[in-house]
Amino acid sequence: PSIDYPSSILPFAMLYVNQPLTLDYLWAALCLMGAVYYIFRT
Repeated sequence: PSIDYPSSILPFAMLYVNQPLTLDYLWAALCLMGAVYYIFRT
């Protein structure tokens, strides 16, 4: 899986929702990367 997927989807999400970037996006991206790590670590 691509690790920079959140960084590539965030600008599109910001444009689509038209909201400023908050820490919630950062925590969500970290949680997604953590989930991907646990799924593919076996």
